[in-house]
Amino acid sequence: MVDLVGSGFGGQVVLVTGATSGIGRATALAFARAGALVVAAGRDRERGEAVAGACADAGGSAVFLAADLTEPDAVRALVAAVAARFGRLDIAFNNAGYQEPRAALADQPDDAFRRVFATNVESLFHAMKAELAVMLEQGQGVIVNNASVSGVRNPNPGLSLYSASKAAAISLTRSAALEYAPRGIRINAVSPGRVVTPMMLGSGIADMATVAAGLPSRRLGEPGEVAQAVLWLASDAASFVIGHNLCVDGGFLAT
Repeated sequence: MVDLVGSGFGGQVVLVTGATSGIGRATALAFARAGALVVAAGRDRERGEAVAGACADAGGSAVFLAADLTEPDAVRALVAAVAARFGRLDIAFNNAGYQEPRAALADQPDDAFRRVFATNVESLFHAMKAELAVMLEQGQGVIVNNASVSGVRNPNPGLSLYSASKAAAISLTRSAALEYAPRGIRINAVSPGRVVTPMMLGSGIADMATVAAGLPSRRLGEPGEVAQAVLWLASDAASFVIGHNLCVDGGFLAT
């Protein structure tokens, strides 16, 4: 894949949550290749250490920090550890997410609602609070939140909780962007469409070829393509982009 952003992140400290697989892993690798000091965060230590190793193999620099992003204290401790170790936090990609097992709304158990919103909304709130505190002190920073086209238009039945949580994430992103742009912090979101990740593969879609054929692109997306969108939003090339939700969806929302 062509690197559209290049190596414009030399020496910048980048936190990527949910970095152990899928879009998070691809984004951590992309930032590392572009010269950033990457902090990959997630719950699975073995996979996280493997991501850090892959970043090093790609010529970059990365460390893994274990954290359960659904625990507010763990989120605060994670961001504090980044600031203590590196002295700053330039960019945060809040990527941790959870999708409920597919079922009609009335059939969803209460704990499914709690887990979806704890991961996709509440943890995002706590992460942004902690990241903003560091960025406000240093007078600048960039935050990119991973949302979903499901937060714009629900692409299929059975995932109403996920869709609602991602709509909340987009709204939270836009509101925060307006509040903090005058203080030197840019906040945006990226919304993947049909991208081949462990979450999508586990979502109960039986026929991926049919799904791909239904997109204007006639193919599914790759995690690295979303990563390039994140890097662009985080780069100086997007310095006038604030409160935007960049959809990387192969044309899904255009149909």
